[in-house]
Amino acid sequence: MGLREFYAEIPSTQDRAIELARAGADEGTRVVARTQSAGRGRLDHSWASPPGSLYLSIVLRPGEVPSGLLALLLGARLGRALSDRYGVPLRVKWPNDLLTSRPGEPARKLSGILLDRVEGPPAGATVVAGIGVNVAPSRDRFPPDVRSLVAALDQFVAPPPSLDDVEELVVAAALAAARSARDPAQSARGLAECRAALFGIGRRAWVDGVPRGRIRGLADDGALLLEDGPDLVSIRAGDLRVEETA
Repeated sequence: MGLREFYAEIPSTQDRAIELARAGADEGTRVVARTQSAGRGRLDHSWASPPGSLYLSIVLRPGEVPSGLLALLLGARLGRALSDRYGVPLRVKWPNDLLTSRPGEPARKLSGILLDRVEGPPAGATVVAGIGVNVAPSRDRFPPDVRSLVAALDQFVAPPPSLDDVEELVVAAALAAARSARDPAQSARGLAECRAALFGIGRRAWVDGVPRGRIRGLADDGALLLEDGPDLVSIRAGDLRVEETA
């Protein structure tokens, strides 16, 4: 399945896994840490990494699938796996988050996914997927402006699952998503699953702070489809905010 490197603390599992991918690491090679001192998310956002959660980056070879579609395939597969195992209701927020909520409460982030393509002859068509899952984090270690926006498995499962168990589930989901991306029939089924799990259908959306319309679905390449008056707009990149209520 590939090498596993484990660290009690590391600046970034993603940066280390990219180094391994550039050196030709096998698919399934992964870097796992209990905390990160310089974790990063999409769009150069910092990634808070308090102890008690899973921080993992894994080398994948999904073929020439668009990165946006791969992130959604991985999100849907991971969301289903977490839901099946732990009974947590999860939705996929475009392009790379898993959200959950309790009745009457706003949706909060339980997991995030970061994809980096690794170019070069030794690596081939390689992607490094960074995956964080909030399991039982020390909430006072999150920045104050983030604490109300996150959810964790320990809010739904008692006692919370072990980090090793969650790691096993995440690795299996990531490899399954990569396999499905390589097969057109499986990829089509995965896209249908992504559409069914998409968060915010019918709600107003802002991209990079600009109102862009209401969420209507996903294009075949994983782009977000927004209805803006008479037009249907495809969004392939940006920071998405979705209104809390439809």
